[in-house]
Amino acid sequence: MAGRKEPIIEFLSTTTPRWSTSSFGHGALNSSLDLSLLGEHLDHCRGAHDRLFTMQCLAETLHGFVAGRLVTTLVVAALLIGVASIAF
Repeated sequence: MAGRKEPIIEFLSTTTPRWSTSSFGHGALNSSLDLSLLGEHLDHCRGAHDRLFTMQCLAETLHGFVAGRLVTTLVVAALLIGVASIAF
């Protein structure tokens, strides 16, 4: 096609960065607000990780118990379901 322009993606990849956080080869300057917000973010992530880690440990413990006693667990579950269906 005659007069076809180059794609926008190629045009954008050849331009210089236009974000305000770029340090352009120099050391980045961090304000106390930046560091405070980063600390809050890390505390939040750490708290979420702790809860998930606890749940994962509980799930692994339960899995280890059930896997080691599969037949016994199935019999107990069947008995509980049977008793519950008769009682209710």
